[in-house]
Amino acid sequence: DLSGHVLAYLSLSPVFVIVGFVTLIIFKRELHTISFLGGLALNEGVNWLIKHVIQEPRPCGGPHPAVSTKYGMPSSHSQFMWFFSVYSFLFLYLRMHQTNNARFLDLLWRHVLSLGLLTVAFLVSYSRVYLLYHTWSQVLYGGIAGGLMAIAWFVFTQEVLTPLFPRIAAWPISEFFLIRDTSLIPNVLWFEYTVTRAEARTRELGGQDSQGACVSTPPGLFCPDPFGTVS
Repeated sequence: DLSGHVLAYLSLSPVFVIVGFVTLIIFKRELHTISFLGGLALNEGVNWLIKHVIQEPRPCGGPHPAVSTKYGMPSSHSQFMWFFSVYSFLFLYLRMHQTNNARFLDLLWRHVLSLGLLTVAFLVSYSRVYLLYHTWSQVLYGGIAGGLMAIAWFVFTQEVLTPLFPRIAAWPISEFFLIRDTSLIPNVLWFEYTVTRAEARTRELGGQDSQGACVSTPPGLFCPDPFGTVS
């Protein structure tokens, strides 16, 4: 039926998330994104361990004999998506720096995105029951495990890893692979936008003025001094 097909595609959400993370890391190479993916990998390892300790079988009568493992407690899809959604929720509301002049649309975007992530996590969990891969208890405990793992990894990242990011970014191997730390930048999207515009403007004016030009830059950004008067 149509709903089954839709839920089957939703059930592939963890694959889409992993592909998105790999793509983002290749093009951005940001330490917090790498840490987030590391947390997801650890979460999967914990799920595998719990499954083989409890060894609760999947529901009887399911039309899916060729699954990756015969154990179903807890659901790995449910645990994965709730880890991703809860961690993203905490990141949006606690990690992203709050500003007094935050625009209404920025706050609305944050609320809509958080609600969307939690909705997708619920639908993926529901799809595993609907498609007879898991029981309700298996997806419920998977969601609880994923949420708790997300909270623990978020706290660990904030309290332990984030203070180490500047030092890690300064390692020779990090510099070689252009790995960066943006944890101290309040709004990375706005920062990259303004830096790109400033650099493009500088290069545009550079073709007109061989001596170089000082262009209008966002607060806190470096304005070039072609005469070397600033020590």
